[in-house]
This record gives sequence, structure tokens and C-alpha cells, in this order.
Amino acid sequence: MTSPIEPTGVQYTITCGNASATIAEVAAALRGYTVGGVELVQSYPDGMLTPFASGIILMPWPNRVADGVWTLDGAVQQLDLTEPARHNAIHGLLRFAGYRLIERTESSVTLAATVFPQHGYPFHLETSVRYELVEGGLSVTHDVHNHSAVKAPVASGAHPFLTIGDVPAEELVLTVHASTYFDVDDRLLPHGELPVDGTKYDLRQGVPLGGLELDTAFGSVVTVDGVAASLRAPDGREVQLVQDEDHPYVQVFTTTEYPTLSGPGLAAAIEPMTAAPDALNSGLGMAWVEPGSTWNAGWGIRP
Repeated sequence: MTSPIEPTGVQYTITCGNASATIAEVAAALRGYTVGGVELVQSYPDGMLTPFASGIILMPWPNRVADGVWTLDGAVQQLDLTEPARHNAIHGLLRFAGYRLIERTESSVTLAATVFPQHGYPFHLETSVRYELVEGGLSVTHDVHNHSAVKAPVASGAHPFLTIGDVPAEELVLTVHASTYFDVDDRLLPHGELPVDGTKYDLRQGVPLGGLELDTAFGSVVTVDGVAASLRAPDGREVQLVQDEDHPYVQVFTTTEYPTLSGPGLAAAIEPMTAAPDALNSGLGMAWVEPGSTWNAGWGIRP
């Protein structure tokens, strides 16, 4: 079904068995995902702008670029400062872009958006994202085709808030299979990648979500059967973030101000990323796509 226009645009609902997912036109955001009537992605009230970038696609870079400045072949590039309070460019160029429908089936939807050459990013990309409900969960695939005459720097990410909807968030245990984290300054810009050993950032054995305050990128992610991170309920149920080898990074962002129908509450964004924070400057994880070539990467959510 297709819903009326709201701030997140047209919404597309796909189903498979007892699973249902809703994807919004704006930023191709994952608006909802339930299995057996239990939310695995945190919902929010209709009629509001997407809170905390909930569920959006981050393209052609995730996270932040310091001062919106980077250098291309010796020439300084200046991006718009979309996080003005910290003087950064954040979450790419399609955060409020309307994606167009390319293909739709009962269990899948493919949306596309164009990145046109602009100040700070002089490249022409055709991007698409395919959401598909399969037997093992929700699969998400990104494709980026470079229409530019030169190779283009590309990375992607997503911003899903994972949950197990019939369990209070404070009772969930977060695990992240990462052996490093990025130390950041007061603008959340990285100045070093450090081992998690002996720090509060060691989440490999699981830490109660209720005690965490994070806006932290993790590196050296090791996946087990594709699983990079998970939330576990006291009864043993889990929701898992799965990602392919093109996603060696995960960002975790927690907030106690996520808007729910009953008021502000605790929520955690567990974000797959193909590149590190400020990757246009560091180069960490950034793919350089040749003219006429297509780059792809994938991740998903497993109940």
C-alpha cells in the first residue's frame, strides 16, 4: 500500500510471511520493520520530520567531514555545513532528497536518487538502494554508478534505530564485534583509532544499553556469520545488524530523547558504514569508483 504524503514522503510497505517493512521516499529511510508484530526498528509518530536521522541512507559519505573541507587533487573542496553547531558537513548529500521508485514487488522495493555535481562534491552519481524481505530477515543493497569523467570517492551508511519493541530499551544488551574505536573531540571529529581493550568502548561481550551514552564509531569490525552488532533481550531474543566485507565500521548513537507515542525515550542507532568518520580527509574505507563503473555494498537486519 502507499500512504499519503507526509514529511518523510510517500511510504512503501513490503511484506513476507509475518514480516513487514516500510520505506519512506525521503532519504530512502527505513521507517519501520516488524516481525510477528514486534518492532525491530524504532518507530516514531506520523507527521514529523525524521528524528535523529532515523533510518535514513547516508550517501555518498556517512558521518562527518570536518569543517566540510577536503582536498581533491590539490584543490580545496568546500561542502555545505549541514551540522552548523559543530561546523561540520554530516551524513552525505541525500538526507532530504526524494528518491524515485524503480521497482516494487510484494517483498521488495528499489529506490534511486541522483547526486549531481555541486560545490564541494564535483561528481555525478546514480545511486539506488534495494530493500528486500527474505527468509532470514531484511536485506539492503546499495548500488552507485559513476557518470563522471573521473573517478569519484564514494562511501555509504545507514542510520537504523534497532529495538526489540516489546522489551524496555533499558533491559536490552548491546554487543558490537569491534576491536577499535575512534577517539573524538568536542565536535565529534576523530583524532585517533584506538584499541577498545580496557575501555568503556569494549562492547564485545555485551553491555546493558541503559547505562550507555555513545556517539561513537567503531573499527576493525569482525563479523560472525555476518553479524556485526546485536541487541539481546533478557529472554534471549536478538535483533542483529549484519553487513558484508565492504562495511568494516559501525557507529553507535544513543539518545534518551527519541520521540515515541508515549513521549521521549531511550533508543540506539546502530549504523553500518563502509567508511570511517571524516573519510574524505583520512581516506579510511573510501572507495574510488572509476568512470562508468558501479560500486555496491550490502547490509541487513536479522531477527
